[in-house]
Amino acid sequence: MGAQERQRGILSRIIRETDPPTGALPRIPLSDTEADEAYYARVGEVLDLAGNIGALLMASGTPATATMDQVTAIAAAYGVDRCEVDVINTTIHVAAYRGPSSPVSTLHIVQSRSIDFSRLAAVDRLIGKIRAGEISPSEARTELDTIITAPHPYRRWIATLAWGALAFATAGTLGASWLACVVSALSTMTIDRVNRRLNRHGLPFFFQYAVGGAIAAAPPIILYWLSPRLGIHFEPTVAIAAGLVVLLAGLSLVGSVGDVISGAPVTAAGRFFELVMMTGATIAGVALVLHLANRFGAPFVAIDAHAPPALAEFPARVAFGAASAAAYALACYAERSAAIAAAFGGAAGTIAFLLAQGAGLGAVVASFLAAVPIGLVGRLMERRNLAPPLVVSIAGIVPLLPGLALLHGIYAILNDQHALGFASVLGAFAIGTALAAGVTLGEWSSWKVRRRRLQARRADRRTRLPGQTALSSAD
Repeated sequence: MGAQERQRGILSRIIRETDPPTGALPRIPLSDTEADEAYYARVGEVLDLAGNIGALLMASGTPATATMDQVTAIAAAYGVDRCEVDVINTTIHVAAYRGPSSPVSTLHIVQSRSIDFSRLAAVDRLIGKIRAGEISPSEARTELDTIITAPHPYRRWIATLAWGALAFATAGTLGASWLACVVSALSTMTIDRVNRRLNRHGLPFFFQYAVGGAIAAAPPIILYWLSPRLGIHFEPTVAIAAGLVVLLAGLSLVGSVGDVISGAPVTAAGRFFELVMMTGATIAGVALVLHLANRFGAPFVAIDAHAPPALAEFPARVAFGAASAAAYALACYAERSAAIAAAFGGAAGTIAFLLAQGAGLGAVVASFLAAVPIGLVGRLMERRNLAPPLVVSIAGIVPLLPGLALLHGIYAILNDQHALGFASVLGAFAIGTALAAGVTLGEWSSWKVRRRRLQARRADRRTRLPGQTALSSAD
């Protein structure tokens, strides 16, 4: 029996951990829980305000981690320090500790709604007031209600014209003729009006994107079919690709990839799956039109995956890129300063992309390098109080979205070139991911540089203070 007990003791010492498997949770002292009743009554109001702002940010395409930071900062600004925030694609859960027997939490549903950059800018200014301590929770809630219920800053037909201008400028960026640019603009404005009517009847977004893809492809194919009879030369490829870019621009690619990079996989999976489904619906609409055109004897359309780089047209393409970003910002009801900031972002991205292509880099690497300055410009415009960085990042990548590569993949699949087609579609997704990753890296780099400068300025002030005090005492 003694030998067995010794063996058991040796075995237990081998198996048993010397330290606990997890770190010990800190015990909250009772003195911290003895807050006044006014604080207890204010916690619910603060959490409801922070959750509503977070839901609005998520609906506008803000990444999950950025939304969590903003909600936590709002709660901390009103004295709610022990606040936990959980954000997923459709809900925001905010909880605060008020003692062992009376915790408080709130749950908010993220409503899907059209992107309104003017509303996003107004919320950004409201958050600035809250963090600066300039407004009370009740006043902030009243201002938030005003922002949510406020009408768009200008009429709907102006936004429709802006969508047409976006398609016109996108086709120009891809090197299209004037006729192709006009056809793209008219098709896109038709998509906007038709989908707006379908949205009123409650048609799911999947079918709306499918209808949009069909409308984007039908007019260019019909005009290409009739061009010999009309005595004109018309290439439908870029016109269709421009319509696809407009449809893809409405999807929050930056937010989904930003969630993956910043460590929010659940939200990223939901957003990215939605992105894939809407893109698939657009592909289905285009494929249906191309299939019907082939069945009815339409002539063959030669589609390449990429527009050839033309450095001789460098100024024109940069101008079209800036116009595309500004037009998308206006189509999403951005303010004038935000549209100008988006134009700077689009121009910077287009310049970097053309230079990278001229250096012989591939489309994915060139897209990544082009998106980095867009993120930098977004943070710069934020510091100048011109626009939230999300406005510049989403609008700035619009001229670089891979509409032509996506169209090439669809057409290859329809012509039984499945390997080439799926490779082109995956390449389009790779370009989109590279764009979002570059924007995220640019924003992070700008934030790190700004943080180092602020730390250097604070250190410089601390070193100067003793000398200044000595001089003043000597005087």
